[in-house]
Amino acid sequence: MARLQRFTLPGQPQHVIVRGNNRTNIFKGPEDYQCYLEKLVEACAAHQCDLHAYVLMSNHVHLLMTPKTEQGIGKAMQSLGRSYVRYFNDRHRRSGTLWEGRYRATLIESERYLLTCCRYIELNPVRAGMATHPSKYQWSSYRVNALGRDEIGLTPHIVYRRLGKTPKDRCQAYRALFKHRLGADTLTEIREATHKAWVLGDANFKKRMEQRTGRPAGPQARGGDRKSEAYREKHKIKGL
Repeated sequence: MARLQRFTLPGQPQHVIVRGNNRTNIFKGPEDYQCYLEKLVEACAAHQCDLHAYVLMSNHVHLLMTPKTEQGIGKAMQSLGRSYVRYFNDRHRRSGTLWEGRYRATLIESERYLLTCCRYIELNPVRAGMATHPSKYQWSSYRVNALGRDEIGLTPHIVYRRLGKTPKDRCQAYRALFKHRLGADTLTEIREATHKAWVLGDANFKKRMEQRTGRPAGPQARGGDRKSEAYREKHKIKGL
């Protein structure tokens, strides 16, 4: 079956997931995490992508990125993947692939979902039982977005900047978002959109993205709606 083409739209943020092959660890120590971050920042700069949020888990990575060019994310992830595999294989005396196929990504409606997706990403260690609070996990962007820690390579999105007039105000408002956990429906919506390359947004946003990209933004009805006039006309069905 042909691979589903990803949405590629400059200026629109995307949630990106990369997993280790067979869910095996892609980081074995602090040096690996640090190396990946450095290579991530380099790849984003080289291929014109803004990085807004991230979390490095033991066997997978979540990123929130905005490409400035149509192929920005694809080229950045390809460059990062190859560079890190070379480093990881040399350091740990192994060979072969490290990744579980291609990265997965979903286009995000900024106003409605960007901060929700940030929370989804930075709360991953808490949901996985690796930390009691996102501030307790070292390898995520929470300390930057919520606590104001300086970190080269992160670019605050305009939606984040609207949280307050000063960095201190923005951090305080951002921390307040974490007082409530994400609901089960929201978690499912984000996961399905990312894993199935759908668009994460409301109906109007999805429709606009379909018009701009020429591909479906979500699941398509199977078999048709047998009660619709269009379906009855197409199949010459009467009296349903």
